[in-house]
Amino acid sequence: MARIGLEHERTWLVRLAEWGSRRKYGKVMDPGRAALHNRRVMASMLLLEGSAARWKALDPDLKALAVMVTSAEIGCSWCMDFGYWEFHHQGVDPAKLRDVPRWRDSDVYSDLERAVMDYAEAMTATPPTVTDEQVERLRRDLTDDQLVELTALVSLENYRSRTNAALGLTSQGFKEYCELRPVE
Repeated sequence: MARIGLEHERTWLVRLAEWGSRRKYGKVMDPGRAALHNRRVMASMLLLEGSAARWKALDPDLKALAVMVTSAEIGCSWCMDFGYWEFHHQGVDPAKLRDVPRWRDSDVYSDLERAVMDYAEAMTATPPTVTDEQVERLRRDLTDDQLVELTALVSLENYRSRTNAALGLTSQGFKEYCELRPVE
């Protein structure tokens, strides 16, 4: 249950935010409802998310796995739910998304994907446990541009997941709207 109220007086800003969220995602997202309590925070979040959406150096599948591992490590059920939905609609292999919580034991990932997930997990630890070896491993396959984007993306997901988890935001059922086929 959310630790902050998600209902607001029906101002023009609230109605506009809800309309935009429904139009883009099919429902009003709880992190947006929570952010409406502080319009400056909400504006900053929207600007950051809009800017990050234009980061294109890193392969989308690697982005998805980094985000999902970070969410899983923090334990943000809202982020896991929404991330599954978002990345499913971007064409990421559902088996890879499903196996994120047990990525070390799964055989669906490439060596590079494993290195990205290991790095994301190490970045998310408190304090971070990133090693020179992890970065050198990534640099064999990623450019400096891609490595910086990966690092910024994991940092951004830490911000999202920690905010949502602290506010008590939980799954809104996005994953239920994905067309899942049984793993054979």
